[in-house]
Amino acid sequence: MLSISRTLSLPDTELTERFLRADGPGGQHVNRTESAVELRFDVAASPSLPEEVRARLLTRRDRRMTGEGVLVIQARRFREQARNRDDARERLAELIRGALAAPAKRVATRPTRASKERRLSGKQQRGKLKQTRSRDWSGE
Repeated sequence: MLSISRTLSLPDTELTERFLRADGPGGQHVNRTESAVELRFDVAASPSLPEEVRARLLTRRDRRMTGEGVLVIQARRFREQARNRDDARERLAELIRGALAAPAKRVATRPTRASKERRLSGKQQRGKLKQTRSRDWSGE
């Protein structure tokens, strides 16, 4: 079981792990061991996730999410497979924890008088600058 919060946990049956050869330094040993981990979690079909959390995860623009709603996390930070496995699981848990809380609604505010004046004075300065660039065609 992967514990996300006090009320939410994911069973290991919903997680798919694949072990790959990690790239990078490590000598010849890196060519023989599969220490990198690819963790897949089907967000769209998971019965463990509440509907609001699933919707937030699916609407998030994340390059790790496939078109079918499968979240793919690759962990190859460490040399040991067990540490990479724990790292991938922790990153998945952090991602889901971030989707647990509903985003705060934005309260519409009106622009202040000073900001309006700054905007208008900027527009006036820009207009004056453009006016100095133009030629006077009436004198010719």
